[in-house]
Amino acid sequence: MSVSDAERSGMARARELGDSVLGMTSPNPPVGAVILDLDGEPVGEGATAPPGGPHAEVAALAQAGGRARGGTAVVTLEPCAHTGRTGPCADALLAAGVARVVVAVPEPTGLAGGGAERLRVAGVDVVLGVEQAEAEAGALASWLTAVREHRPFVVWKVAATLDGRVAAADGTSRWITGEHARAAVHRLRATCDAIVVGSGTALTDDPQLTVRDAGGRPAARQPLRVVIDRRGRLPATARLRDDAAPTLVSRAPDPAALLAELYDRDVRRVLLEGGPTLAAAFLRAGLVDEAVVHLAPTFLGAGVPLVGDLGISTIADALTLAIVDVIPMGRDVQLRLRPTRHTGGRHHADEGS
Repeated sequence: MSVSDAERSGMARARELGDSVLGMTSPNPPVGAVILDLDGEPVGEGATAPPGGPHAEVAALAQAGGRARGGTAVVTLEPCAHTGRTGPCADALLAAGVARVVVAVPEPTGLAGGGAERLRVAGVDVVLGVEQAEAEAGALASWLTAVREHRPFVVWKVAATLDGRVAAADGTSRWITGEHARAAVHRLRATCDAIVVGSGTALTDDPQLTVRDAGGRPAARQPLRVVIDRRGRLPATARLRDDAAPTLVSRAPDPAALLAELYDRDVRRVLLEGGPTLAAAFLRAGLVDEAVVHLAPTFLGAGVPLVGDLGISTIADALTLAIVDVIPMGRDVQLRLRPTRHTGGRHHADEGS
């Protein structure tokens, strides 16, 4: 598989474009595309629009115009061949006269598949699987999890002290981390379709769970706020019942049931912000795909633990995680991790998601 330096650079940029629309495209995948002209120069780029809008390839072709003819399209996901709310991207590439298409991830669904074959039959040179692992671990991870497991991808976010406490012995928890980490939480929320808490967190903290921009203003798009409240304890006066964002009060009995309910609502990426009991339930079920941990250089010595009982009694059964990255955030540190083994028995290290 021969790929030029320009095409590899184009793929890196395409992944960035996909990242830029994460959380805005569900249930469609967040795809990035770059058009290179005959000389390998980038002349157009695009990312998937919200549902009903143009796909990444169409947006990139519109920017490239006539310079796309004879050139190359670099795309993070195989161009679709079906007609949904928009036309087939494979046909758009053919109409533009593109001579070559370089793809990271082959289309995994039967509905949209066949794009590569349609292009090849028409004489277009198609290369599949270029930097596939990187693309699958990036913006496409949530969508791929939904395709493969018919559930949303779950990101667990938690802020804790160095000794693993999320609140002091008297229950106080604001603010464990500093303003840089708190701003990062809003950026993380913006990449998700839904934010989930339990009724305990809703009653204790009375959070609003909205997304605010760097200036503290409400973002134009707000994720669905979800409260697991099986006993109907959430009062009408709770901030989660205001009109700042949509809210779902769910009586789902377990994490799998909740995720099934959210999947049916086209949710593809969930941010779990509940307390240690809810986190433990998702971890025990093997339903945490990524953890974002904000650590403050503080000790409490006592208080509420980071996570509840996982049912693990020996070190050999420990739930292990791989560090994806470590980012200093003011006086705090952000750890992003993905489980290498779930207590539920599923392995994620080989799935690329």
